[in-house]
Amino acid sequence: MDKILARILGLREELRGHDHRYYVLNEPSISDEQYDKMMAELIKLEKENPQYASPDSPSQRVGSDLSNQFAPVNHLTPMLSLSNTYDESELYDFDRRVKDNLPAGEKPEYVVEYKIDGFSISLRYLNGLLNVAVTRGDGTTGEDVTANVKTIRSVPLVINSMGENGFDFTEFEVRGEIYMERGVFNKINEERAIKGEKLFANPRNFAAGTIKLIDPRQTARRPLQIFTYFLLSARNRFTSQHENLEMLKKLGFRVNPHFRLCSDINEVVAACREMEIMRDELPYDIDGVVIKVNSIRQQELIGSIAKSPRWATAYKFKAKQAVTKLRSITWQVGRTGIVTPVAELEPVFLAGSTISRATLHNLDEIRRKDIREGDTVLIEKGGDVIPKVVLVQTDKRPADSAETLPPENCPVCGEKIIQPEDEVALYCTNYECTAQIKGRLEHFASRGAMDIEGLGSSLIDLFADLKLLGSFPDIYRLKEKRSYLISIERLGEKSVDNLLDSIEKSRQQPFHKVLFALGIRYVGAGVARKLADHFRNIENLKNATEEDIKAVHEIGESIARSVKGYLESSYHLKIITELQEAGLNFTVEEIITSDNFFKGKTFVITGTLSRMGRDEASDKIIRLGGKVTSSVSKNTDFLIAGENAGSKMEKAGKLGVKILSDEEFNAKLAELQE
Repeated sequence: MDKILARILGLREELRGHDHRYYVLNEPSISDEQYDKMMAELIKLEKENPQYASPDSPSQRVGSDLSNQFAPVNHLTPMLSLSNTYDESELYDFDRRVKDNLPAGEKPEYVVEYKIDGFSISLRYLNGLLNVAVTRGDGTTGEDVTANVKTIRSVPLVINSMGENGFDFTEFEVRGEIYMERGVFNKINEERAIKGEKLFANPRNFAAGTIKLIDPRQTARRPLQIFTYFLLSARNRFTSQHENLEMLKKLGFRVNPHFRLCSDINEVVAACREMEIMRDELPYDIDGVVIKVNSIRQQELIGSIAKSPRWATAYKFKAKQAVTKLRSITWQVGRTGIVTPVAELEPVFLAGSTISRATLHNLDEIRRKDIREGDTVLIEKGGDVIPKVVLVQTDKRPADSAETLPPENCPVCGEKIIQPEDEVALYCTNYECTAQIKGRLEHFASRGAMDIEGLGSSLIDLFADLKLLGSFPDIYRLKEKRSYLISIERLGEKSVDNLLDSIEKSRQQPFHKVLFALGIRYVGAGVARKLADHFRNIENLKNATEEDIKAVHEIGESIARSVKGYLESSYHLKIITELQEAGLNFTVEEIITSDNFFKGKTFVITGTLSRMGRDEASDKIIRLGGKVTSSVSKNTDFLIAGENAGSKMEKAGKLGVKILSDEEFNAKLAELQE
């Protein structure tokens, strides 16, 4: 394979994995800066080699935190991401680009605000009441988390100043960042440590996970806060971002008090320096500042690109650093067999937490920095999330120091380790390695795959060590061991029954999610759906040649080879057979061709349905010969309206689109079963 193409495919796979861990699992494994560098390399390679461009590349979309657990809601105005800058020279470049897009002689003012390390949210108000709260999602579509957001006491449920200074606030949108203060977060972790429970990684991930809890009562027990930073209203015309922030305060919203109005870029740079010094005094985490052109008119003139506005940028603060001793280097094994080095450190306090481990990435990184056991090292928290070794203080190196060599055998199973040609990664080739098994089981049970609630990493570790789990089918045999499970310390009858109920429910997952859950290399959630939709069942996919698989739209050579190799393995075929016997779906439900209410009609679903999620409702309509789209148009036949239906109801009314209530939709489905 062309080395450039191999690198592009590798970067795409890595970035998709990091997107999933960051946006869906809320478990980032690299810093923002590392992610941005990988993305920049991918964009550069794709630009230089347009023959390898692909519409499903991570470079072509805003990151998504959609999880399919909540009803989707389209944003009235896209929630774009921000471009990032990391040094002052890049701020001057940003200023130059802003001026290049303004009429000759115009000078911009800027507003500088702290970039809160939290969870983006959109709040829509109608007639003075909070109508719907929507996550950022993929920037175009988010998820309805209204019930959870209503538990945050600093979010106004009612706005009394609807006629503030002549403005009309009967309908408007506010955007902000939900976060948790460090002190609250640390107290929660201390309580969990006393109980022997797994600690949460950081306040940002904890806030994101909290806002997506299914039960709002649980959300209410975790004190969250909000800072708002943007007010959108079709009924009002604001002149500046500064006016926008002041209006938010008048309406009763929490606005971070540390924003600055700067007359030019030199004042911006000075403000960035001062605000970086202040960061340690703040009770909440920030990872930089946001610089915005103040004038709304100038913002409109400057415009946006696909992923981000040209009139704003984020300036990321330098990562916090500390010096400590590297006690030893250990090697970890992931679900795909990749063996990665980890630095075991003398504990040191850094950026609000005690650090005892840091990533070393791969063997090439160790060799490039000449990292050895016993070294005194400078570590930093990149993006205040993942600690890494920056450099070695070689003048303090012990006299008997020895070069770090890779392990010859897997540290878990003892199997021979290999390094494929043109790859930096080391691999354990033993598919039955315990570490790989645990990693695969965790992926299989994860939210985007089989969605087995309660079967997380700690329980998988326990069950694997007890020889209860060794492969995917073993999960569906756990019900036969209920009595034994109840006897295990820390489990108990209720938690075991909840787990077994969740396992039973997972049998209903559609074919494309089962295919994704298998963990085939290069087969992410999107690829799994394309393969399922094209081949319709596992038998057709088994019988397909590499050329047949490559013929599927946007499926390349690496994916085709990986899928074919997986399905030629007798071990994998046995697993698939056992999963079929366990009742999992390996077939796409066929479209019903007989006449029915849904056949040939186009539907849009909005709000929260009482009996099923949006995905399930869409699948039912499609199977009955209907079509489901995301936006209301003159071609829409019916809008299915659940609870908190939002703005689509109004648009449907203007276009004369018929409204089908949640109850009427369920009744139409029930008629077909009679």
